[in-house]
Amino acid sequence: MKVVISKNELTQLIGKIQNIVANKPAIPVLSNVLVEARNGQLYLKATDLTTSMVCFSEAKVVEEGAIALPAKKFFHLIKELTSPQIKITCPSSDVAEITSVSSHFKINGMIKSEFPSLPDITKATQIPISSTTLKEMLYRTYFSAAREDSRFVLNGIYMKVDKKIASFISTDGKRLSKMFTNIDIDPSFQGSYILPLKAVEEMVKLLSDDEQLVNLSLMHDKVFLESSNLTLITKLLSGEYPDVEKVIPTNATTTMTLHREELITLLRQVSLFTPDSSGSIRFIFDQGQLQLTAMSSDIGEGTVSMPVDYSKEKLEVAFNPFYFMDILRHSKDETIKFSIQDAYNPGMITDSTSATFVIMPMRLNDLKTDSEADVSQNPQFA
Repeated sequence: MKVVISKNELTQLIGKIQNIVANKPAIPVLSNVLVEARNGQLYLKATDLTTSMVCFSEAKVVEEGAIALPAKKFFHLIKELTSPQIKITCPSSDVAEITSVSSHFKINGMIKSEFPSLPDITKATQIPISSTTLKEMLYRTYFSAAREDSRFVLNGIYMKVDKKIASFISTDGKRLSKMFTNIDIDPSFQGSYILPLKAVEEMVKLLSDDEQLVNLSLMHDKVFLESSNLTLITKLLSGEYPDVEKVIPTNATTTMTLHREELITLLRQVSLFTPDSSGSIRFIFDQGQLQLTAMSSDIGEGTVSMPVDYSKEKLEVAFNPFYFMDILRHSKDETIKFSIQDAYNPGMITDSTSATFVIMPMRLNDLKTDSEADVSQNPQFA
């Protein structure tokens, strides 16, 4: 292999692919990146056997070839070089030479055949969708997915395709997010997919904030995202996602309008008086006012209030303030709608988009010992 490429172009490729390389690989070859030159392009490929990526850039290919190089060493070296052009040659199948003006380096690698092959995309069902739409669907739902739950299916986003509508749902048992969008696909096509959280986070980083079309390609066990000069491939989480839509309130007796930024500010203030991230704040609705109260024997207590359009009898309910703030930050509009039935059933937050957010209440017995309900343990949840 012999190829010359702009340092800027190569650095951009590295920035896209570096998070795919496994930190603690199951097998040594997974700590490598495959560098391949062909057809006037330089390709970088990385995988952790669950999530994989291929990205490429134009380059001057003198001689085609490929080599797997230790990713961290290779990435760090390229970033440290100062020359605008970098030459990569392979005098043998397992050694690469990096040349930059007067600097010359040799890196021991592995032959291409030892690097895992990536899946074939040709038989996948393709969904064209705008980059900004897909990014919004993922960004506004993935924050409420579980991070390290023993119920592995909750460690991802549930995507359902039915009747030309793609729905995205995530939950960690304490809160739930749902969005949907219309898609251009055969109306008879149906499918369910659980996207792993790592892959979703990479998609959010990679997708641009414009209307350019990207392809989301679906297979029974994999999903592919094709965007400009890269392809992200992820295996799906296996298992049956619970029917969490049953906990989305449909019979809330009270709906009120709340000023989003003002509520975030007050929650930030009063949350300083909760002992930790699992603490709670008491929401007291009473005749045109919402009062927020937090108490801790170690810290002290805080009370704030704001006007709201509430005229019913006094209602007290406790929520985790950090979960509530997360939902508000991922909502849109100056004001949002908050719906609730009582202190024991989930609350729902909506805005002018397709987004629906659900948050489970906490016990009101004692603010210092509040504990959260769980979506999966709710009596509505079967």
